[in-house]
Amino acid sequence: MSKIRIMAVCGFGIGTSLILKMKIEGVLKKHDIDADVFTADTTSAPSETADIIFTSQEISEVIASKVKAPMVIINNFLSEDELVGKAIPAIKKLS
Repeated sequence: MSKIRIMAVCGFGIGTSLILKMKIEGVLKKHDIDADVFTADTTSAPSETADIIFTSQEISEVIASKVKAPMVIINNFLSEDELVGKAIPAIKKLS
């Protein structure tokens, strides 16, 4: 399998999604998972190619009908425990 592409989405693609991207990268590094993590906003997300999308509940409702990749809803973007609990199982399902 090629490198997994993970998209972190927020309203404008520069604030919250960047924080989420950095937290995801940290979790992936600790679990020795190689992936390409990038950010997007709600407008550009549907045109991006990703294997999995991480975002908030509110954003998922905006983009759900426009994207094909599975989404992982993160409630607390700063919680490493939540990311480990949700991200690792979701990413392992892809391989």
